[in-house]
Amino acid sequence: HLVDTLGRIPEDFIQSLLSRIDIVEVINASVPLRKAGANFVACCPFHNEKTPSFSVNQQKQFYHCFGCGVSGDAIQFIIEHKSLTFVEAVEFLAGLC
Repeated sequence: HLVDTLGRIPEDFIQSLLSRIDIVEVINASVPLRKAGANFVACCPFHNEKTPSFSVNQQKQFYHCFGCGVSGDAIQFIIEHKSLTFVEAVEFLAGLC
């Protein structure tokens, strides 16, 4: 189990997990991304829009929506998009590795 006796996931495990996964693959499984210059873009899954303002930076492993302001890493995306807790999101991503 990932959680220690205090109910926390060790920070080194989290950093190792984030270094092993690709945020573009994680997000693209739920939101079809298209390459646009150095980044990938899509219509934001967190608000209704007609033109893409949701940007994913593969190099920095980070997403940001210029329309509604949401941003974060792969763990935060899974928390928000799948309505999971932090621990559930980490377990979900660990299952992808």
